[in-house]
Amino acid sequence: MKIKLVVFDLDGTLISSHETIYKCTVEALRRVGTNNRLPENEFYGMIGLHFEDIFEKFGFSVPDFEKFISIYKSLYFTYIDSSAMYDGVEELINVLNRRKIKIGLLTTKAQDQADLLLKHFSLYDKFDYVMGRRPGLKHKPAPEPLLKICEDLKIDLAETMMVGDSELDVQCGKNAGTKTCAVTYGYRSKEQLEKIQPDFVVDNILEVDHIVDGK
Repeated sequence: MKIKLVVFDLDGTLISSHETIYKCTVEALRRVGTNNRLPENEFYGMIGLHFEDIFEKFGFSVPDFEKFISIYKSLYFTYIDSSAMYDGVEELINVLNRRKIKIGLLTTKAQDQADLLLKHFSLYDKFDYVMGRRPGLKHKPAPEPLLKICEDLKIDLAETMMVGDSELDVQCGKNAGTKTCAVTYGYRSKEQLEKIQPDFVVDNILEVDHIVDGK
């Protein structure tokens, strides 16, 4: 069946943002008085997970988590110059727009931050739906946010493909019943991604257009 909707993850899929995320996290932790060591390379391998899950894996928790998030969000654009769009992203988005393929974003970032980031990179108006983390709605790998995108856009799950760089994205798509595509240039290795058996694995984001085209 033809793919009519492509839903993208953000960090590690559209935007190379690991340095920005790491710098903001370290500084926000310092400001709330949590000075636990956060190994940089290990942290990069966890991007995509919720912060509370990341901190738990490193063996600590943040007592005032909401204050941490507030500080983190306030700092993000201080370090935004450390982030950049991956090669081919803008070209792919423009191609999908011209072909009238619906485009969605599904990220664990808060809704307001997701909106601001897409606007910063001049992508916001090119998306048909932007789904950030919202109160009362489960986040990836739960299927609920992806199901809501498909429901609101009135696109069948079988005509939808979830594209991302982590196990959360692939599992979310599988849980929802959509096609899944993993990109290998993000924050997980090709070997890690192949183990979770996405429908497609691509090394270049532009390959998504060939999948949509059935090639």
